[in-house]
Amino acid sequence: MIPELPPPQSVTLAAVIGALRADARIEAILGAGSLLDGAFDAHSDLDLVVVVGAAAHADVMAARRPIAERAGSLLAAFTGEHVGEPRLLICLYGPPLVHVDLKFVTVDALDAMVERPRLLWAREPAAIAERLDAARIAWPDRDPQWFEDRAWIWLHYGATKAARGELFEAIGLLAFFREQILGPMLHRNAGRRQRGVRRIESPATLAALTETLAGHDRSAVKAALAASAALYLQLRADEPPPRPVSRMPDALSRFWAQDQTAPEDESTLKVGDDCRSENHCG
Repeated sequence: MIPELPPPQSVTLAAVIGALRADARIEAILGAGSLLDGAFDAHSDLDLVVVVGAAAHADVMAARRPIAERAGSLLAAFTGEHVGEPRLLICLYGPPLVHVDLKFVTVDALDAMVERPRLLWAREPAAIAERLDAARIAWPDRDPQWFEDRAWIWLHYGATKAARGELFEAIGLLAFFREQILGPMLHRNAGRRQRGVRRIESPATLAALTETLAGHDRSAVKAALAASAALYLQLRADEPPPRPVSRMPDALSRFWAQDQTAPEDESTLKVGDDCRSENHCG
């Protein structure tokens, strides 16, 4: 069943489904992402899973762009190796501009998925629906040790780049750290699936994450790194890792204190002091 969507996405979805179902090699079209959780709005992408016959999968993979072009005005497209998903074709249609993700899979891929997709169309709908009902669903949440093993290495990396004056690199690290560590842990502690920093803005998180932002200023970058470390420690306390990294955060605090390339300011305080004393962790 095709859900009711805003006009640009609904028109594009109908065109894509029409083009795909005309290809005899394609067995079903499934909806994922925002099509599942009721959060679809005018700014949402269309996430589609395209089920292809096993014998034809290699041919379809080689012809993904021509297949996508049949659905309408395809402006640009590229494959998803950068997110570890080579079966994915990321498309931009328009105008009006609509982002569409097409993931081409065989029916066997429906046995284990990160979410249960919505059946939009199928040549044999009963068989596909039965397969979806029996699928094993597991969201790829990270465990506490995964965060702990990476957090201090990434924070030290950002600190070294700030000390050298590579502030754009350090600012990039702060964004990466929010996406990979702080955002997922905030979601986890709130009982939600770990989804980076997607839809994370709320009164409870805004003050804490704002402290981890910085402009192109050495002192601001150091303060944001210290705030990131402090927030990590606070979030870690809700579900501690079994093997905490030894000598952290003290070793990182000493590293910052020994950095003589920046003027003395509050960013050289012990990790966690500023966040706790000013109640900036939410």
